[in-house]
Amino acid sequence: MPRIVVDVMPKPEILDPQGKAIVGALPRLGFTSFSSVRQGKRFELTVEGEVTDAILAQAREAAETLLSNPVIEDVVNVEVVEA
Repeated sequence: MPRIVVDVMPKPEILDPQGKAIVGALPRLGFTSFSSVRQGKRFELTVEGEVTDAILAQAREAAETLLSNPVIEDVVNVEVVEA
């Protein structure tokens, strides 16, 4: 069954305390190549049957209105992934 993947990230101007905590922990674990981390959310919407343009449009609308908080988050990706 195909899935629609939705990625949501905090807006660039919004502080990301989880990302700051992760970037602080990375060097302590030996990962020294990374200077910044932003943590987002990933949603996987499973579709029964074929993903039509109408279903993809519904996924985009759900991403903008339900899956993200448009005040502090951006929907950065909505794509179909074949299972």
